Amino acid sequence: MVMKTFKILLAAALATALLPACTKSNSVVDVALTKSGLNPDAFKTVYEGDSTALYTLTNASGMEVCITNFGGRIVSVSVPDKDGNFRDVVLGFDSIQAYFPSANQTDFGAAIGRYANRINQGRFTLDGVEYQLPQNNYGHCLHGGPDGWQYRVYGVELVSDSSVVLSIDSPDGDSNFPGNVHATVAYTLSDDNALSIEYNAYSEAPTIINMTNHSYFNLSGDPAKPITDQELTINASNFTPVDSTFMTTGEILPVEGTPMDFRNAKVIGADIERTDYEQISNGKGFDHNWVLDTAGNAEVEAASVYCPSTGILLQVYTNEPGIQIYTGNFLDGTVTGKNNITYNQRTAICLETQHYPDTPNKPQWPSAVLRPGETYHSVCTYKFSTK
Repeated sequence: MVMKTFKILLAAALATALLPACTKSNSVVDVALTKSGLNPDAFKTVYEGDSTALYTLTNASGMEVCITNFGGRIVSVSVPDKDGNFRDVVLGFDSIQAYFPSANQTDFGAAIGRYANRINQGRFTLDGVEYQLPQNNYGHCLHGGPDGWQYRVYGVELVSDSSVVLSIDSPDGDSNFPGNVHATVAYTLSDDNALSIEYNAYSEAPTIINMTNHSYFNLSGDPAKPITDQELTINASNFTPVDSTFMTTGEILPVEGTPMDFRNAKVIGADIERTDYEQISNGKGFDHNWVLDTAGNAEVEAASVYCPSTGILLQVYTNEPGIQIYTGNFLDGTVTGKNNITYNQRTAICLETQHYPDTPNKPQWPSAVLRPGETYHSVCTYKFSTK
């Protein structure tokens, strides 16, 4: 599947002489705003010696996705609502400088690596060797540490009207992770309004890897409004509970009879303030990994979010065993995003397909180890429609 994807993209590039024409195309795009209102010129700069830019994907249905190679981030997703009006349904910023860690230490829209989510006390043992990673969240290593891939400039390998392939090389010892790793992230927009994300990685030495996308979605298209009235469904009978530092305990517990049960569509805000339930109290809301019932089948829906006011439905598909649901609990009004809108608590939801948190320290869970000669392969599809 990996080679097939790259062959298709490469054939398209050669057939249309796309890469040489890209500069010419960009020179035209630069004079106009994107459908979501972004100015591509505001994303052109040099960060630590590498050039950044904005890449706009479109399809025959009029949907638009804007991506920057800084952190491999999704900056905007414009989709039609039930009345045919296009709405930008992800949080982000109007300029590249606002994404830099010196301005905002956020993960908005990012391709996270090497290891998404938390590793307990930043420590893990692989083949008898203990590794100490940076500790940047309650003593744990979160999202690869403070210098994770979300704060790096990805290379741009291929570009077309509907796809972009980004790449990153992470040397042995990068944030103390072992092994030279080459990883790619391919974003592809189909004509049925599905944005697929395909991750592939190779390592020259045994290592661990767990990538995800960290987009913050608000299907109302107005991030001044909370997502608590939107409906969430999760195809999961179990979840992994956390302690007060958001670290998984190693247990897998059933959702039945708890506020964690989203097997049938439920308004997000229905139980989000149930602080009498320990997991809601520990997570400050929902910030947990659900154990998917999909058995790694990317054709089966893993989760969905529906906004009654706009009629926009987002369905998530993945081959991963878990999905981290985060309801913007720590957004606190200190960050101002696109269109000068302040991002307050619970103004977005993240649907992060991935291996379970702290898997390297939990051998009973699906392994996140990548060895030489193997290919890490993860897929996530965000499909948009209206009902």
